[in-house]
Amino acid sequence: MSGEQMPEVKPLDPPMVPFVLGGMAIWVLAGLVCWLADAPTSWIWICVAGFVVALPGLGLMVVHDRNRRIRRSRDAQTDSTALSS
Repeated sequence: MSGEQMPEVKPLDPPMVPFVLGGMAIWVLAGLVCWLADAPTSWIWICVAGFVVALPGLGLMVVHDRNRRIRRSRDAQTDSTALSS
């Protein structure tokens, strides 16, 4: 067993935009529920603030996912070059 080598484990790199959109949808849904339930106005503004704060995060994750595609294509080229050698 000492001669066996453990396989390389690559880190997860899922697309992040769906997570941000999901979070934004939850804030909108929470705000809608608060509005329909006649909750205190401060609760509704907290939901609005959660949605607004997520907008820069969405922009950041769009850039991250764009770079993720570049990283994955570069890694695929590196893997195919290593396999052909």
